[in-house]
Amino acid sequence: MQLLKYIISQTQLPESSVKNTVELLNEDCTIPFISRYRKERTGNLDEVQIGDIVKYKDQFENLEKRKNAILKAIEEQEALNPELKQKIECAEDLTTLEDLYLPYKKSRKTKADKAKSLGLEPLAKIIMSQNANDIESIAFRYVKGNVVAVEDALEGARHIIAEWINERTDVRNRIRYQLERFALISTKVVKAKIDDENAQKFRDYFEWEESLSHIPSHRLLAILRAETEGFIKTKISIDDDKVLAKIEDRMIRYKNDCSEQIQTAIQDAYKRLLLPSLSNEALQNAKTKADESAITVFAKNLKQLLLGSPLGEKRVLAIDPGFRTGCKIVCLDAQGNLKHNETIYPHPPKNDAIGAMKKISTLSEAYQIEAIAIGNGTASRETEALIKKIRFKNDIQVFVVSEAGASIYSASKIARDEFPNYDVTVRGSVSIGRRLQDPLAELVKIDAKSIGVGQYQHDVDQTKLKSELDIVVASCVNAVGVNINTASSSLLSYVSGIGPKLAENIFNYRAEHGVFKSRNDIKKVPRLGEKTFEQGAAFLRIKEATNPLDDSAVHPESYVLVEKMAKELGKNVSDLIGNKTELQKINLQKYCSETVGLPTLQDIIKELEKPGLDIREQAKVFTFNQNIKSIIDLHEGQLLPGIVNNVTNFGAFVDIGIKESGLIHISNLSDSFVSDVNEHVSLHQQVIVKVLEVDIPRKRIQLKLHK
Repeated sequence: MQLLKYIISQTQLPESSVKNTVELLNEDCTIPFISRYRKERTGNLDEVQIGDIVKYKDQFENLEKRKNAILKAIEEQEALNPELKQKIECAEDLTTLEDLYLPYKKSRKTKADKAKSLGLEPLAKIIMSQNANDIESIAFRYVKGNVVAVEDALEGARHIIAEWINERTDVRNRIRYQLERFALISTKVVKAKIDDENAQKFRDYFEWEESLSHIPSHRLLAILRAETEGFIKTKISIDDDKVLAKIEDRMIRYKNDCSEQIQTAIQDAYKRLLLPSLSNEALQNAKTKADESAITVFAKNLKQLLLGSPLGEKRVLAIDPGFRTGCKIVCLDAQGNLKHNETIYPHPPKNDAIGAMKKISTLSEAYQIEAIAIGNGTASRETEALIKKIRFKNDIQVFVVSEAGASIYSASKIARDEFPNYDVTVRGSVSIGRRLQDPLAELVKIDAKSIGVGQYQHDVDQTKLKSELDIVVASCVNAVGVNINTASSSLLSYVSGIGPKLAENIFNYRAEHGVFKSRNDIKKVPRLGEKTFEQGAAFLRIKEATNPLDDSAVHPESYVLVEKMAKELGKNVSDLIGNKTELQKINLQKYCSETVGLPTLQDIIKELEKPGLDIREQAKVFTFNQNIKSIIDLHEGQLLPGIVNNVTNFGAFVDIGIKESGLIHISNLSDSFVSDVNEHVSLHQQVIVKVLEVDIPRKRIQLKLHK
């Protein structure tokens, strides 16, 4: 099968769109660049559709690579014939391919191999012909050497037949069909671990049974984690008698001595070879689907988190709250640079609340603070209450900011490089403040798995997870755009076509030569060639540049076109910026060409209307119910404000201002059926919830979304 046909069969996208997209990918173009600046060639495909083409292109190439390896291995065994070669070349998936390769795999010596070495293969062929009577007399001829009895000969022949049955694609597919549709996964607790404290979180699965095809992803991943940690044992089962009967009907033609031997061999092949192998395969397939579902949830959450509302370039005082060790304070300028740091002790055991309030007031005035960011960890509520007692001279907004992953960042190489002379507490506080200013710019420095969203992220395929999350981060960074004169190397590395090494080169060039004054200056960065400039320039913004287009998403390749539009209107390019009246006068059809069509021209006009517009909403202040300090303050029926801090397939977790987050189960998101949690709530959404149930011993809170 050809690459294009394979991708089209999987995506149902137009052939021309697939063909042109593959060509662009082969030219090392990135997904953000293709989706934004090559719409005419792709037929206006979006990032998701282009991502699917990338996915199936990789799948096809991996399949072809495996085919070549298998063909070579079989050829080396001198066992490759034209019919087998054609079957391998026509295989459309890895399962079919591996089934074809199964008889030729070099593995440990099997019972069948041993039987063949004893000369029992001819006897096995006689039995499989099902034409012989008095099979014991025939088997007696093979009693010699290490074959000391008729039953030994028959047993050896059955082992050979069992291997043949195991290698039959039709038999394997029949069992796969049964497993795919009717398999049950069941669990039993390991009795020695039943009282283990860590096992209690899995106690719902101590005795469990469910359809493997219908088990939700989060439940399967929980069960597999419990098994990995040694608390339970799992088993995959189907109706063995039904499956055996179907195999026997397929293979046994007559009722005679031979059929009895074949029936015994079928049972042996099924229990010893087929069921263990194929049930593991079925479980792995279910795990793969669960991984994909969990990764999809994680990717959606991460996108919402990265595109969270920024406060913007405001001067921020950030606080990492604590009791015994005090509250670490940092003052940041509008660009996130550290200006001051110290520690206050307003809470027990020192209880210097008055001194702390005076210090915060003084620092706020000295550094002209416009907003305060408080980490949402230990002592967060107490610190927020303290801040709200202070009478500031200016209007200062107070925000509670998620600390998830801040400790990971503060101990990372990136943080050490940024702040070599400060300890982890200062770095963590800086991260909290910068998250308020620009969540995207700060969160890209942290391993996405440490940000605290998603479900079972450490249990899924880590390679697939990293690949998917990298795509999400790159998509978000390029959708927002990057100020090249203030961005960290971490943020720059996700810009289309840049990567870590070039990001470092840009960062170092800026440090040595000062800010970039135009997009053309970017070409002066060492090792940044024309191709990289083409891919990345339009996603890099230059504030207060001579050419206003340098602070827009208009690609440099379209500058001449914009200049032509302006000239024909008798205007300068700067006169068009934000001038909707003049822009509406432009006849776009006039500027269409073989390479530039209406989609690109419409994007240009939209960008000129509001150049560099941030697609994110601005941060809003949120206040929890001040009377709720801990889980013991909750009771059924309460209506509380909260912020969604995690979204899963089974519901959404909500921060209601205490240590424990509450769960809105999917069934409590609406009075009608809910198929997708994301259709009702999103990460960081401010909501009102109703308390349904409070389980203090297990520290669980059940909530309902209040409309």
